[in-house]
Amino acid sequence: MTKANGRVYSDNRNIIKITDNKKEFIDLLLLADEQENMVDQYLERGEMFVLDDNGIKAECVITKEGNGVYELKNIAVSPDCQRKGYGKSLIEFLFSAYTDCNTMFVGTGDVPSSLTFYKKCGFTESHRIINFFVDNYDHPIFEDGNQLVDMVYLRRER
Repeated sequence: MTKANGRVYSDNRNIIKITDNKKEFIDLLLLADEQENMVDQYLERGEMFVLDDNGIKAECVITKEGNGVYELKNIAVSPDCQRKGYGKSLIEFLFSAYTDCNTMFVGTGDVPSSLTFYKKCGFTESHRIINFFVDNYDHPIFEDGNQLVDMVYLRRER
């Protein structure tokens, strides 16, 4: 991994840290968290990265939650680019870039496709926040045809 002009090169994919005008990249983030005011709660305090492989294919936002503890608040891959390793590349990049990260959490809906993805990336189930999606969103949220109710938190240890 090398750095040049604000760009980070990893696995032949260009991962760029976005420091200004993060809202320009909101459309892709809204695929993973479809209510903009929820994204706004973490967007500015988090660090954003986009993966550019002849165009933006994926992006993520990560926050520092404590000493050695980070949370992957949002990770989204363009629908036509899913299952090509872009999401996993971003997660692996974060673990290599944040050398002080001992524990990374991620919260997601209780659907097999998401849980399987994170487990393939080395995460295990940690805890749940009951009724998170029902209590915090102004409309029902659906993924893979299922209404999301509880937030499932997963963790990965270094």
